[in-house]
Amino acid sequence: MADKHVLVGLMPEVIALTPEDQAEWLTTYGTLKVEFDPKRCPFGSNVFQAPAGMRLLSGPPSAGARPGIYKYRVALNDVIVGTGEIILREQE
Repeated sequence: MADKHVLVGLMPEVIALTPEDQAEWLTTYGTLKVEFDPKRCPFGSNVFQAPAGMRLLSGPPSAGARPGIYKYRVALNDVIVGTGEIILREQE
């Protein structure tokens, strides 16, 4: 399984994943929270949270997650600092 890195502050706007990949977010500056729309999320949970210095991993997309674009927002210490999209591709 390959990790896709997201750097908060230098965040790419789009992350492309296959069903075997997972996204990774990391910050050393505070509590990091990544939130997807609860009605439209490719993962088992729509909210991911980790304290400073801890890797935040999405895990692989849920079985049955459809290819498409999934939008999320990122907050640092409960302040929204950015938004992004995950493009879930079909298995290669």
